[in-house]
Amino acid sequence: MPPLVSIVTPSYNQARFLEQTICSVLEQDYAEIEYLVADGGSTDGSRQIIEKFSPRLTWWVSEPDQGQGDAIRKGFSHARGSYLAWINSDDYYLNGMISEAVQALEANPQWGFVYADVLAVDEHDRRINLLRYEPYTLADLMQFKIIGQPAVVMRRSIYEQAGGISADYHYMLDHHLWLRMAALAPFGYLPRTLAAARFHQAAKNVAMSAAFSREASQITEWMEREEPFKTRLTEIRPLVGGGAYRFGARYLSEGRQYREALQMYAKAWQQNPAVVLKDWKRVAVTLLGRLGLWK
Repeated sequence: MPPLVSIVTPSYNQARFLEQTICSVLEQDYAEIEYLVADGGSTDGSRQIIEKFSPRLTWWVSEPDQGQGDAIRKGFSHARGSYLAWINSDDYYLNGMISEAVQALEANPQWGFVYADVLAVDEHDRRINLLRYEPYTLADLMQFKIIGQPAVVMRRSIYEQAGGISADYHYMLDHHLWLRMAALAPFGYLPRTLAAARFHQAAKNVAMSAAFSREASQITEWMEREEPFKTRLTEIRPLVGGGAYRFGARYLSEGRQYREALQMYAKAWQQNPAVVLKDWKRVAVTLLGRLGLWK
């Protein structure tokens, strides 16, 4: 029998996108899925949408929680699958996401998780960008080369061995988890586009851009204290520092905090000029925005 995959959607006041998210899970071509929805007590009609699909859900709840991480942990506490994933209530899966991820994990039992490319769309489903990744290593993740969370499926045993999602992070909780899992097991990349991430003004990655930057710094400080990251940092510290500042600069720029973003890019340049040069298009947009020539 194919392995069971447990998928959780943390939900809070995203009613206009929620049905598309739910349908993208329920319409996957992989049969052995249990679907759990943890809503934080939404007041925008989300509960009614969840109730509409409740006969096809394994478990759901709508009650106040402590945020996204708390909702995901709550959902996983009811999960029975060998593989785990979560999809946020404004993102969605593309066809074949789960079947291709399971096939890859079954063929590579040493992998702790697998990830694929992600389509970036706006609130009207218009394509913004294709987030194309590479076969990353632990050192790459330490340098804040980011994986698109919607296209990740994890092996439950490695997720649990890593300690699950930390309550210490609200914005970089996924990257912090990938780091801890990657320190325990290899992980794999599927060079295909299997999920979509939505970018809109109410999205966390836009509305809370400064918080992402702060938590990147927090993760860097955490790596300086914890093994095996502490030892690896002695070899790649400028790369890690440059990557962290560049990551923070991108989020600040996308949040239109151009002055702060340029300050971050300057710090990234001091650590590792190459990482800034690779980001030259975003640097140019940030500069134009600071001059009032870009909206």
